[in-house]
Amino acid sequence: MTLTRTLPALLLVLSTLPAPFGVALAEPTPFVVQLTRSGENFGHRRVMMQMDKILDDLGEDRVRFVVVAYEEGIHALVADNPATSQLVTKLANRGVKFRACRISMAAWELDEEAFPLEVEFVPAGAPEVIRLQLEGHRYWRP
Repeated sequence: MTLTRTLPALLLVLSTLPAPFGVALAEPTPFVVQLTRSGENFGHRRVMMQMDKILDDLGEDRVRFVVVAYEEGIHALVADNPATSQLVTKLANRGVKFRACRISMAAWELDEEAFPLEVEFVPAGAPEVIRLQLEGHRYWRP
């Protein structure tokens, strides 16, 4: 039997053993990030740059982000925002999820077409942040 056939079988067996004998195949730690007021879009840009740096330093296999934008933070996710649009795409390609609050969208008269395809829509931002925490996400507000 070759090493390419033996190694996957060995890993499968080890992963079924209790610790400390088993191989820990841990899921990334989930974080919810709240984007609301920042006074300017550069604050939102800094948050996204920080997430990118965290993913670089800690690894996409160790950390997972869900960004929930509402109130003024909704503008950080619009497709024509020159400060953040490229970062939204880059982070989405790294596994970051983006969610926009429909209440805030209505307040700012924004429709789904104003957002890139990477953005999902939720009925309300604040309850989404709490729901994610109840599901095990840690809260991070830079």
